[in-house]
Amino acid sequence: MSVYAAGRTFACNNLLYTFRHTSKSLMESLKTAIQRLAAIADIESNHDARQIFMDFRDQLTDGKIRAAEKIDGSWVVNVWVKQGILLGFRLGELSKMGEDTSLSFVDKDTFPARRFTVRDRVRVVPGGSSVRLGAYVAPTVICMPPMFINVGAYVDEGTLIDSHALVGSCAQVGKRVHLSAAAQIGGVLEPINAAPVIIEDDVLVGGNCGVYEGTVVKAGAVLGAGTILTRATRIYDIPRQDIYRSSESEPLQVPENAVVVPGSRALKDGKGFEWGLSLYTPVIVKYRDDKTDKSIELEEWLR
Repeated sequence: MSVYAAGRTFACNNLLYTFRHTSKSLMESLKTAIQRLAAIADIESNHDARQIFMDFRDQLTDGKIRAAEKIDGSWVVNVWVKQGILLGFRLGELSKMGEDTSLSFVDKDTFPARRFTVRDRVRVVPGGSSVRLGAYVAPTVICMPPMFINVGAYVDEGTLIDSHALVGSCAQVGKRVHLSAAAQIGGVLEPINAAPVIIEDDVLVGGNCGVYEGTVVKAGAVLGAGTILTRATRIYDIPRQDIYRSSESEPLQVPENAVVVPGSRALKDGKGFEWGLSLYTPVIVKYRDDKTDKSIELEEWLR
């Protein structure tokens, strides 16, 4: 049985999936359906699973559901959203895409490339960029070629994604962020409870930076060109005389308005000391001020 209408109900092998008229109850019904489908081993035999996934993907593309969201000042991972994305890969079949363009691709048919219109108010400059369906890209975002936004990512208003930049699966990027050329924002789908990379509002990510493994870059921070951040990285804060690191329960976090640049830390014993070696480490050299803000005003001219 399958009825598709406003206030609709699916009966999917004892799976009840009911849409209400309110957004909250719709999301709860969708969440329940995705969680139950994720537990089914032989998903191909469930005739309504693909339609449920398509509804889920539409909500993800519209930004109505997110892989992670800030609640009471803390970022919370929505595990069921990752389950829904993985469900799409299980349901998908390889399909040739893009035959009506100069480029063609072979990928799962559940995650084709997005096609933007003028009404979306997203600038996608010609030159080979790609955004998967299931990624939210807000109005006023600018995509410089070539760049890529993966499924589950959330890119908020006023953000500029420069050439050769990557926004990985489920990464959360805030408002007025500048991802400079070749910046890499890592993705994560598994393990499903792992936190995605989070870049908060007004962050500047310099060229050739890499932010991976659930790192949180808080509002207003500036990452100098070539800065690499992972879960195992320590950040040395010179102005505040502190060291930041991840823990078993918390990701690495860059403080608000911190200006981070690549640095080095000398090895103090063993052959490393004997050979005069140093290891890479990011260093906070200052916190954002008027002079820092003036140096990044060029962004406004690009818009």
